[in-house]
Order: sequence, then C-alpha cells, then structure tokens
Amino acid sequence: MTVPQPPTPPGLRVEDLAGNAARNRTEMVVRYALTGAAGMSVLISTAIIVVLLRDAVGFITTIRLGDLGDSIWNPRLGRFGVMSPILGTLWVTLVAVLVAGPIGLGAAVYLSEYASPRLRRIVKPVVEVLASIPSVVVGYFAIRFLAPEVVQRLFSGAPAKNLLVAGIAVGLLTIPLMTSVAEDALRAVPSSLREASYGLGAKKVTTVVRVVIPAAVSGLVAGLILSISRAIGETMVVFLAAGGVPTRPTSPLDGGTTITAAMAAVATGTDNVAGASNTFQSAFFLGLILFALTLSLNLVADRFVRRVRQKY
Repeated sequence: MTVPQPPTPPGLRVEDLAGNAARNRTEMVVRYALTGAAGMSVLISTAIIVVLLRDAVGFITTIRLGDLGDSIWNPRLGRFGVMSPILGTLWVTLVAVLVAGPIGLGAAVYLSEYASPRLRRIVKPVVEVLASIPSVVVGYFAIRFLAPEVVQRLFSGAPAKNLLVAGIAVGLLTIPLMTSVAEDALRAVPSSLREASYGLGAKKVTTVVRVVIPAAVSGLVAGLILSISRAIGETMVVFLAAGGVPTRPTSPLDGGTTITAAMAAVATGTDNVAGASNTFQSAFFLGLILFALTLSLNLVADRFVRRVRQKY
C-alpha cells in the first residue's frame, strides 16, 4: 500500500527572509532613538568641555601667570592663588579616603565572606542609608558633632571649621560607594578558588587575605578610584565644614577651601560677579583644573586595572 506523501512546501523566497514589515519599522525606530540618545550624550559632553575651555582660556588671558602663585584665592579681590583650593582639595580627599577606604573595604569583606544571607539583607541596606542622606545634612552634622565632639577634643586649639572635619564628613558619605563596589568585586571571585584554599588547609582569614582579595584587586582599585573621585567632587559638605579660608593650608587642621567650594563661593550671594572683572571666569578655570584631575585619575586607574585584571 502506497503511503501518501505530504505536499512539498514551496521554495523559500528572498522576501520571506525580510521579516515582518511592522517589526522592522519598530526595530528601526528603536535603533534611531538609541543612536540619538548616545549622540546627545556626546554632544552635551562636548558642549560642556567647549564652554569650560573657552571661559578658562579667557580667564588665563586676563591675568599674569605669576598671579597663580599667590598664597590667597579670592577672585573678588583679584587674588588668584590657585594652590590654596588645590591643596585644600588634596587634604580633604586624603582624609576622606583614609576614612572610607578601610571602613568600606572591611564592611565589604564582612558582607561578602562572613555575613549570613539573612544578615547581609539587613546590614547592606543600613550601610547604604548613608548614600541617601543629603550632603547638606552631613555638613551640618559635621559642624554640630564631628567638630566639637571629635576633632576639637582630639586636637585642642583646632578651629571649629577645618579641612579635617570636612574630610571625615566626606569620608562618611563615600563609605557606601566603596562598600558596594568592593563587595561586588569580592563576590565575583569564583567559589572554586576559596574551596581550593580550604582544601589545602588554609583558614578563613588566610583565604580572604591571600586568595580572595588579591583575586578581586582590580575591582577594589576601581572602587577606591570612584571613592576618590566622589571625594574630590563633593561640594556642600566642604562648603559648610571646611571654613572657606582662602589662604594656603599647611595641615588638615587648618581652615581652608577646596576647588568645588571655591567655585560655589563665586556664585554665592547677590553680588556673585562683583569684584574683579574676571571673577566669574575664575570658576571655569577651577572647573578645568578639576576636570584635569579627575580625568588623569581615571586614566591612571584604568591602566592599572587593565594590567592587574584577572579573568575567570
């Protein structure tokens, strides 16, 4: 008995590979929208850099370069000692990193290696609460508590507002960022490395210090660089707690100002462009210095991370 064969399907045509016309239109609209969003971000970044360079160069052409070596930064009075806000920024950043680095790394190691899943769900949101607190609140906390109850008790004679107080407060704000990035890096280390260490008889602390942390060093460095960038760019805390002293600081116990706080001071008050004719342009000059600092920091960090990164 002959079994009937199913009808032979018609040959595949080129038109059949084109897909649904409506779906193709949707894909095209999405592609153009995403391309426009990417292009818009590039245009906005380019516009910011162009304006920054234009006004910064305009400021440089109106002063003598020797004026930048002055010991005071007060553009309204024609004093442009740029080392005052730069040194203030470096002191605040150093203190902030010394606070956020060990605490953030310690919290990340605990959450990643020691805490139970239930405890991690409780502790991690508590740590990240610091990131949701407005920086102006942390600034007033620094003035009302850190300065009189911590810094002035440890260093008698220190002014109520100084770079150390501002650095500690900025460090508190930076802890959640350091903790979050470091914990992600530690948890990304394969469990097989830990198990191999335990199989050789290593203790928990030895495994963490000699195996897990070295394996996650690229992510830890990335978290540290992000923390440094966060500390350099903080404005409100240092504007409130650093003292706003325009002179060049010699130690973190001195009152001072930072690049961001000096920029904010230019725009403070109703006479924000009063004084020397290039007062407003001086803010763009400081912005260019800040841009150069953060860009250099990220380039160095990117090169280091690429060199030490390990793939599993």
